[in-house]
Amino acid sequence: MAAKPFLSDIKTIRQRAREHMERGAVTDSYTLDRDTVLKLLNEALATEIVCVLRYKAHHYLASGINAKSVAAEFLEHANEEQVHADQIAERITQLDGTPNFSPEGLLTRSHAEFVVPEDLAGMIEENLVAERIAIDSYREIINYVGDRDTTTKRMLEGILAMEEEHAEDMKTLMEDFGKKGEPAKPKERSGDKAGKSKR
Repeated sequence: MAAKPFLSDIKTIRQRAREHMERGAVTDSYTLDRDTVLKLLNEALATEIVCVLRYKAHHYLASGINAKSVAAEFLEHANEEQVHADQIAERITQLDGTPNFSPEGLLTRSHAEFVVPEDLAGMIEENLVAERIAIDSYREIINYVGDRDTTTKRMLEGILAMEEEHAEDMKTLMEDFGKKGEPAKPKERSGDKAGKSKR
């Protein structure tokens, strides 16, 4: 089987590199619709920012018998979600885009919601739901990007792996919660089956 030839000679690569230098890392060999990729990445950035804020709110508002250890888990996740946000923002700038950190419209850009229940079990449940949303979202973006942007794909695959760990952490907390003297399910409130309070 013959080896696949290298498609461009060095002279052509050097010539292309000097064209459109204002685009930075984005060269003519980038075949994805960059506007779509930037939109998807800014939605992912908004999702991570909302997740940071939700985990931080839960960290500071957690109360109950087991609040200290669960709140510590929330804070750890908040810090890891911040790292994801920074990675995504950096990739957006590498693709010659502008990371959207504006608070205006943040929740409409985010795939995840900002929900702060009154009880610890409800907080755990909301974080698990948000992680599952993030997992599905990242899988779809990875499938869209495919091998046409391997740098973005590798970054998103790393973030996806961490979100899967977060979901597993929340699932474990939910399963263990009832064994430690507190209800494993959120409290039911009249007129609000899920016991959620959106703020």
